[in-house]
Amino acid sequence: MNSTKVVAISGPSGAGKTTMVNELAKEFGCSFLLFDDHTDKHTYPKNMKSWLMNGANVSLIKTPKFVISLESLISKSSSRFIFIEEPFGKERDAMSPLIDYVVLLDQPLELCLSRIIRRHTEQPSSNSICSISNYLDRYEDHFRDIYISAVQQVRNNADLIFNEVASVKDTTNYISNWLKSNTS
Repeated sequence: MNSTKVVAISGPSGAGKTTMVNELAKEFGCSFLLFDDHTDKHTYPKNMKSWLMNGANVSLIKTPKFVISLESLISKSSSRFIFIEEPFGKERDAMSPLIDYVVLLDQPLELCLSRIIRRHTEQPSSNSICSISNYLDRYEDHFRDIYISAVQQVRNNADLIFNEVASVKDTTNYISNWLKSNTS
């Protein structure tokens, strides 16, 4: 029987999920999967504002490639952990049975927003300013409320909620120590 534990790192866009998954996988010498590597044009509901107004059911966010990749990785793994970037923790029906622990990076939304803006400006393209402007329009209109709703859903079933604004090193150490102390 496989004893590998799947640890989902969750939180809103800009919370540091990708960074944390990479750092923890490096520390524990294990595999990882990133949510954005498994999304496509069919992942999200067509009208996210309507989706939010209709209850923000995160199970309507579909990533079948992610599920298949994770199932395959679990079946082959001999590592203690597999780390995944899963913004919605155990809240999506397709992912819930595959996840053992959820760590929520519950960061202030203004910090997350500044990181998103920085991401757009550090990887400039011909439409970076337009892209930032469009994102901010959607953020004010409904993205902020989507992030709040999703974080609240994850918070209800998270095993560890990390809400300190800390360095990558300190955050990694805190989560790593928690995993070493609280997982068998």
